[in-house]
Amino acid sequence: MSAEPIRVAVVGVGAFGRNHARVFSELAKRGDVVLTGVVDNDVTRAAAVAAEFSTHAFSSVDDLLKAPAAKPQAAAVAVPTAEHLAVGRELMEAGVDVLIEKPLAATLADADELIRIAQRTGRVAQVGQLERFNAAVQATIPLVTKPLFFEVHRLSVFTPRSLDVDVVLDLMIHDLDIVLSLVNSPVKELRSVGLPILTPKVDIANVRMEFDSGCVANFTASRVSTERVRKLRFFQPGQYISVDYTRQDVVVFSVDAQAVAAGAGAVSTPGTGDHPSSSAIKVSKPETVLGEPLRAELLAFLESVRSRGRPAVPLEDGRRALAVALDVLAEIREHSRKLNLEALGHR
Repeated sequence: MSAEPIRVAVVGVGAFGRNHARVFSELAKRGDVVLTGVVDNDVTRAAAVAAEFSTHAFSSVDDLLKAPAAKPQAAAVAVPTAEHLAVGRELMEAGVDVLIEKPLAATLADADELIRIAQRTGRVAQVGQLERFNAAVQATIPLVTKPLFFEVHRLSVFTPRSLDVDVVLDLMIHDLDIVLSLVNSPVKELRSVGLPILTPKVDIANVRMEFDSGCVANFTASRVSTERVRKLRFFQPGQYISVDYTRQDVVVFSVDAQAVAAGAGAVSTPGTGDHPSSSAIKVSKPETVLGEPLRAELLAFLESVRSRGRPAVPLEDGRRALAVALDVLAEIREHSRKLNLEALGHR
């Protein structure tokens, strides 16, 4: 990046917004940015984060924009989802480029309005689909040929964060976005079930999705698990690929067609010491460049701000993931309605 630092701010410094401020503060130390301020309607929280990262605290976007020394060129928006449209509009109409956390908006109408505002104002606008910048995902993209079947698990222990949305919009939307980008085919049909466990909203959900391409994907997301799991596995002709988001690694199992034709059946597995030359299945681990996905995401956003180029994850991609997530939730509501009717019928 060039020597001229970009003036940045963070709007909403709760659990995740604080991480944005932390990374921007780290980038400021190497001269990439100047963190001009943080905004939160909880003035105590704003003051604490501002003190931690040596910047200024504001209680509203309006106050940030009116402060001559603090007005940013770009901002990360990490307020509750229902506020994304209002905050995004205020910033973009003031000439500020934005990175808006996922989910992009609470409704498709809000998402469409954000896209229109970005186009009208000429602002760089990126959605915060963090896993796009996971080293394992980056290493997987060049391997994709024709995905046929996905099995995806994202499980978390319960925490009192992001309870303004259900588990589909909180956790599963990461995997919906990744699979949609890898398959690159419209969704043909989906079936989903979900239940509230510890909150009034859906805390655990399972989805089966079929695409026009014929690919099928199963998703499971839970925020009431006893363990933390972040894994995606998929099959394509001649290959099985396993992605571990947490470890940021990829394992590829490739079928040697010639060996199969010759009748070889042994499998070469890392760490077992068994590497027969006649193995029909070869195991490899593509190199991954480990790093914090949030840092990579913010660097990509800043590069788009500097170059005025199309962001790595444009708002349209966030809208696509949101549309499918809302369809999943509609299916869950329909399934729940049927269950209630059945329960009444058995009384």
